[in-house]
Amino acid sequence: MAEKPPKVIASDSEYKLAKLLAEVRACRLCEAQLPLGPNPVVRASATSRLLIVGQAPGTRVHHTGIPWNDPSGDRLRRWLGWDKQRFYDESLTAIVPMGFCYPGKGKSGDLPPRPECAVSWHQSLLAQMPDIELILLVGQYAQRYYLNKPAKTLTETVQRYAQYGPRYFPLPHPSPRNQLWLKRNPWFEERVIPALRKRIDLLTLV
Repeated sequence: MAEKPPKVIASDSEYKLAKLLAEVRACRLCEAQLPLGPNPVVRASATSRLLIVGQAPGTRVHHTGIPWNDPSGDRLRRWLGWDKQRFYDESLTAIVPMGFCYPGKGKSGDLPPRPECAVSWHQSLLAQMPDIELILLVGQYAQRYYLNKPAKTLTETVQRYAQYGPRYFPLPHPSPRNQLWLKRNPWFEERVIPALRKRIDLLTLV
């Protein structure tokens, strides 16, 4: 008679995180304000070492349920020097935006992330991801929430990226709408991206 394989028992953090993620995905706190309805998009593992905090899903991400599944995600992966397989490996990368659901369209792009998500869920999620070593703060909303002393502008905050290490690394949003910013600030790809990749490489050496 063949022996039964040993039963795998999830760690306490894995169990608590799975339960918490189920609660997040069932969240309806701001349902009345969401034009496409709630569809919280978040990914995390108790073993994740990189946390990406962006803004909020766009319509494509809302419909697919896959974070950064758009041109912004393609550019972000180029900045990291990662392919999709590594980017979506939850054992390495957690993706927890400032707003979990598509907030709707404004006059010049999508509306800001709903404020309820970060105050309601972020700290609880981080508490169940003890191995996080680096948090990418993508865009001004994440930077204002997480950094004690962000600079007056996003440009200045990104220029001073080294001040916020080793835990935080501020980035501009990789949206195609920011193409003009990238052209006006060539120092970003010349100096900041190489520094980002060096920091990212440290996560994958373990």
